[in-house]
Amino acid sequence: MTNRQFMLARIPSGPLTADCFHLNHGEIPRPGDGEVLLKARYISLDAANRAWMQGATYRDAIEEGTVMAGGALGEVIESRHPDFKPGDIASGDCGWQEYAARPGNNLTKQPTIEPLRHLLSVYGITGLTAYFGLLEVGQPKPGETVVVSAAAGAVGNIVGQIAKLVGCRVVGIAGSDEKCRWLTDELGFDAAVNYKAGPVYKSLKAACPDGIDVYFDNVGGDIFEAVLFQMNLMGRIACCGAVSAYDGTPPAHGPRGVPGMFVVKRLTVRGFIVSDFFAKRDEALAQLRSWVTDGRLTVFEDVIDGFENLPQALIGLLHGENRGKRMVKVG
Repeated sequence: MTNRQFMLARIPSGPLTADCFHLNHGEIPRPGDGEVLLKARYISLDAANRAWMQGATYRDAIEEGTVMAGGALGEVIESRHPDFKPGDIASGDCGWQEYAARPGNNLTKQPTIEPLRHLLSVYGITGLTAYFGLLEVGQPKPGETVVVSAAAGAVGNIVGQIAKLVGCRVVGIAGSDEKCRWLTDELGFDAAVNYKAGPVYKSLKAACPDGIDVYFDNVGGDIFEAVLFQMNLMGRIACCGAVSAYDGTPPAHGPRGVPGMFVVKRLTVRGFIVSDFFAKRDEALAQLRSWVTDGRLTVFEDVIDGFENLPQALIGLLHGENRGKRMVKVG
């Protein structure tokens, strides 16, 4: 048996293409002291995978010739760490490979639930990012207007659903009329704007006649700017990502007139990553499980079957193909 791995063959200078990756057949690693050998069941696909190629962020940049970075959910095959035993389910930054030996202290032991893939979506980094980013950073109040970009994506659709659960009016921004109908007809958003259909500012103004109180930003760029100038007094912006700048040439300019607007409107703009709030993880997971169990929060997952499909699955995600959390089922 060999360990199939996707290596980053080259860092793209423009949009990501399949030839940026190389399929390698390496040896299955043996865990050292304090390590765990994990066999991947599902590998997470996120826009952040592309951002890591551009340089160091909250983690080190990915270098050419190394295993492509990414989160995974898998089964413990062998353990030399006291907290794990064979058969346990765990998650962590294991990369695009079928087998990974990782320090047990860097893995999260997971419960065995059905479906298992929920541990990568609503009960994983995706769901927790939506939960903390909206409730802790955005701090929405009942009756306020919440706008979320990339609203049909993994984090965005959960943000919108939670905002409805806490009594807000919710407007989503997505990339097609079909996605916008899905947001309003199936997820219960109050309105949705197709940013590809015309000027976002004008469409957003029609969808938010009373302005915007909370903006959950996944994209940055021109959409951020269109939202910014419609924020209400004391508005809050939760900056989760900037996918518009990840795959290709970054935009030449940023929002204009920002300092004055922040002062005049008394805006709060806060960037965050999910680990900022891990002290409250158990509380958040309990609430998410309650909402899912009661049927008040619907889980949408976009599962691609087959390890060999990882590169194209990430490229498709960057082009907006997915609805909900995208992952690859390894086996």
